Amino acid sequence: MEWFIGVIFFIYGIVLGSFYNVVGLRVPNGTFLKEKQSYCYTCQRTLSWKELIPVYSFAAQKGKCRGCGESISFIYPMIELLTGILFVVSYMIFGLTIQTAFSLVVVSMIMIITVSDIAYQKIPNKLLLIFLPILFILKCFIPGTDWLSSLIGAGLAFLLLAVIIFGTKGGMGMGDLKYFMLFGFLFGWPLFFLLFFLSTIYGALINGLLLAGGKVTRKTKVPFGPYIGAAALTVLFFGPSILEWYWSFYR
Repeated sequence: MEWFIGVIFFIYGIVLGSFYNVVGLRVPNGTFLKEKQSYCYTCQRTLSWKELIPVYSFAAQKGKCRGCGESISFIYPMIELLTGILFVVSYMIFGLTIQTAFSLVVVSMIMIITVSDIAYQKIPNKLLLIFLPILFILKCFIPGTDWLSSLIGAGLAFLLLAVIIFGTKGGMGMGDLKYFMLFGFLFGWPLFFLLFFLSTIYGALINGLLLAGGKVTRKTKVPFGPYIGAAALTVLFFGPSILEWYWSFYR
C-alpha cells in the first residue's frame, strides 16, 4: 500500500512541477494571469497536450521544440522530476501527517522560486507573500512549535543578511534576505544557522565547479536562491538529525 501512495505522490509532484515552471516564469514578469496557454518562447507556437506531459514530452521530443527545433531548457523536466521525487521523500519521512502538508508546501515554494531566480535572478515578494500565510497556518498545527525560536530565527536572518549585503555592496540581494528570513521563521534559529552554513557550502562547491568548467567567470552574477532552497530542503528533511549528531559529537 505504501508504494502505491508513493506513486500517487510522485504523479502529483511531476504534474504540479510542470505548473510550477509556469508560475516561476510568468509571475516575475506579470504574465501569469494574462497568458493562459503554454507556448514555445522561441517560435510562439501554442503547445499541444502531447507536448505538455511532464518529463515524458521532453524525452520524446529529445529536448527540442517540434515546431522550430530550438532546444528546450533542461530546467523544465528537472523541476518536474525533482518535485515528484521530493513529494515522495516528504511522504516517506513524515507519513500522512500535517508535517507532510507543511513539507509539500515548502517544496512547492522552493521549486517555484528556483525557477524564478534562475530565469530572472529575482525572488518576487508576491511569491513569498503567497506562501507565508499558508505556511504560518500549517505551522500552527505542528506539535511542539517554538514560536520564540521562530521569531529569533527571522531576526537573526535579517541582521546577518543585512550585514552581508552592506559589507559586500550587493553581493546578495534583498530577495535573498527575505527568503532567508522566511526560513529563519519556519525552522527557528538553530536550524537557520545550519541552513545558512549549508547554503554557503553548496554555493561555493557548485560555483567552483562551474568556474572550473568554464561555465561562468568570476564576474558572472549567479543566483543564490537555488542554493538557499537546496539547504532548506536538507534542513527540512534532515536538519534535526544533523544537529543532534553535531551536539553529540562535541559533547
